[in-house]
Amino acid sequence: MTNETESGTGTGTGPGRGTETGTGTGTGTAPGIVVAQTAIDDALKAGELARGAVEMRLAACAHIDPPVTAVYRWKGAVETATEWRVSYKTTRERLPALTEWVGTAHSYDVPEWIVLPVSTGSAAYLSWVAGETTPE
Repeated sequence: MTNETESGTGTGTGPGRGTETGTGTGTGTAPGIVVAQTAIDDALKAGELARGAVEMRLAACAHIDPPVTAVYRWKGAVETATEWRVSYKTTRERLPALTEWVGTAHSYDVPEWIVLPVSTGSAAYLSWVAGETTPE
C-alpha cells in the first residue's frame, strides 16, 4: 500500500501507513482472504462501487486502478472501452454478499467478476481485513 488513502488524499492512517499498532512484517497464511475484481466504464461509478462495499463492510478496502483500455468481444463485435478496475479485499465469508451487491449495483449486463485467493500475506494485514469485514 502507498501513503495515499483510498480516496487519494495522502492523509490516510490505515494499514501500511505506519500509524497502527501491532503491525509487523511477519507473514501468515490466508485461507479465508480473497481479492475480488470488477471493472466499469465510469470513474464515478467505480468510486461508488468501492465506497459502497467498504461502507457496508462487504470489503475491508477497495482499490480503483487508473483507467485501462479494454478490448473484448460483445454481441458478435470486437469492442474497445476505457474502464476502471475495482479490486476488493474481503473474506470468503463475506464474498457471497459482496458478489450479490456488486451484481445489483453494477450497470453492466455481464460485469467482470473474478475472485483470486490470497495464499499468504502480512499477518497484521490479513487480520485487519478479517476484522473490517465482520458485520457490526
